[in-house]
Amino acid sequence: MDLGLAGRACIVTGGSRGFGYAVAERLVAERAGVLLIGRGREELDAAIDRLSSPLVACLAIDVTEPTAADQIVSACRGRFGRLDVLVNNAGGSAVTPMEELTDADWQSQLDQHVLAPMRLMRAAAPVMAGAGWGRIVNVTSSSGKRPSSMNPAYGVAKSAELALSRAFAEHWAPRGVLVNAVAPGPAATELWTGRGGMGEQLAGREGSTIEAVVERLGRQLPLGRVAEAGEIADVVAFLCSERCSTVVGAAWSADGGAVRTIV
Repeated sequence: MDLGLAGRACIVTGGSRGFGYAVAERLVAERAGVLLIGRGREELDAAIDRLSSPLVACLAIDVTEPTAADQIVSACRGRFGRLDVLVNNAGGSAVTPMEELTDADWQSQLDQHVLAPMRLMRAAAPVMAGAGWGRIVNVTSSSGKRPSSMNPAYGVAKSAELALSRAFAEHWAPRGVLVNAVAPGPAATELWTGRGGMGEQLAGREGSTIEAVVERLGRQLPLGRVAEAGEIADVVAFLCSERCSTVVGAAWSADGGAVRTIV
């Protein structure tokens, strides 16, 4: 199915690996221009080499910096002459018990998952509305729908991001900018399988291995396994597309059945 993204200009934060890289790969396959955003220049350059497309550019910047959003939007318009799609995907998590969380830990999660995407949407949506068309997708988490004591600051921040997404959706839909969210569960990405990731953190606490942790989490899902990055990217790409013309303010679970609710 042609998603109607050819010639569109897209921003993907956290774009050098994991879900972000997979989303960029999918958008480039649809012949869209993509500006990859990440903190590490070397990782971004490596991602561009792997994508091997003239449609891709990158900007090394920390999205939590207050001025980053305006710089990112300007960079996209400077490179492609337009801005049509924003995918807010940047951010990490830590497995920290409630009693060990500091104010700085809480603030870090809010900066990554609430303030940074809010600033980017605030900067991008008026540009899209001026053209009469836009798509914003916030990659949240099943933890936002079902916060737990395993990583409470992350879950609370992701819940707030879902509310943020809905609020922006209602405001901008009348002007042609459709805002939605995707809520993945555990997945075979660096966030779970990489060094210092959630899998390693859990493995350390349980006296297990990353592989055993990820396998156990997969077995607990109705699907029987964790998702691959490309599977989540397919959902995100649809929400970025012209084919997605009536979905507004949704928070689609793509979690293998982790959250056992109707909505």
